[in-house]
Amino acid sequence: MGHSAELLARARALLDAHPVADGHNDLPWALREQVAYDLDRRDIAGDQSAHLHTDIPRLRAGGVGAQFWSVYVRTDLTGDAAVSACLEQIDVVRRLVDRHPADLRPAFTADDMEAARAEGRIASLMGAEGGHCVNNSLATLRALYRLGVRYMTLTHNDTVDWADSATDTPRHDGLTRFGEEVVREMNRLGMLVDLSHVAPATMRDALRVTTAPVVFSHSSARAVCDHPRNIPDDVLERLPVNGGVAMATFVPKFVLPAAVAWTEAADENMRAHGLHPLDGTERGLAVQRAYEEANPRPVATAATVADHLDHMREVAGIDHIGIGGDFDGTAFTPSDLSDVSGYPHLVAELLDRRWSEADLAKLTWRNAVRVLRDAEVVARHEQTRRGPSIATIGQLDG
Repeated sequence: MGHSAELLARARALLDAHPVADGHNDLPWALREQVAYDLDRRDIAGDQSAHLHTDIPRLRAGGVGAQFWSVYVRTDLTGDAAVSACLEQIDVVRRLVDRHPADLRPAFTADDMEAARAEGRIASLMGAEGGHCVNNSLATLRALYRLGVRYMTLTHNDTVDWADSATDTPRHDGLTRFGEEVVREMNRLGMLVDLSHVAPATMRDALRVTTAPVVFSHSSARAVCDHPRNIPDDVLERLPVNGGVAMATFVPKFVLPAAVAWTEAADENMRAHGLHPLDGTERGLAVQRAYEEANPRPVATAATVADHLDHMREVAGIDHIGIGGDFDGTAFTPSDLSDVSGYPHLVAELLDRRWSEADLAKLTWRNAVRVLRDAEVVARHEQTRRGPSIATIGQLDG
């Protein structure tokens, strides 16, 4: 069911004042896979809807005011190759920002986010996805921070040497001693600890160790859709004390129970074609589309996402939720949230559910800015107490 023109107009007006600060967009990886970072072949100044979920006109139409660009690295890249790939991802974000100065503004702090909003530009932040990209090195973690990375997702889909993933065999019962040191060093730097993708035991360990608020850059509610990528209620309940923010994602297989089984079958089909299930190349997307034509998928909508946000607000509180669409990191999207222009449909759905404008302003903008600011405050305090850690995984984990 579509929303009335009046409701959508109200949603757009609200986003003009309080734009979306989205926690996770995989455009950098899509540019790597599709065009080997050739920005002339995917110029986001114009319409790229044939290839991507993201371009500047659609970011503008969607009311996006800040974006954490994911500098993600696939887990089959390990060691120095993972570090190099992460550096290439950081490089393409910097090139995008340099190329579109009227629309994108580099952002490293909460103040930068507010300055971008005041200028009418989109604050461009970076988040590393997958702790394998630091290759068990705290010095590498610090180097990523200096290059502008402001969160790190402790794992991606595979367990790392020091932290268990949500979607792999657990090996550590959460964080190892070195994993705890990674969290402490992130706190000291002012890099947000991102708990999307990690196992519940890792979430609980990180919440026990951290002195700063955490984020979930793209995860929804486990109670609403029982997928391991979502957040259990006992963890959501701990966010008010921690100060963190859980950013609901739009990925249908994480938000719509009927889509979970369908996706498992679609992933098998990708493997049968010799492709990684997350293959984002033209061929990979074509195989996905053909499968979908033969086997119509259960379709999520903005209402599906709103069900998660209603639950997350109830359990964690209005100050501890946000939005992390995961655009360009998923083959499939909800029908009315099909790309980055879709956020007004979600806001309209929440307005229809009697969410107040003050609550929506927290969801879209204020909570994301606050959590980064709080991490900065903690870092200033931690830096008066201790210097950079030179601990190694060998020393701490044996």
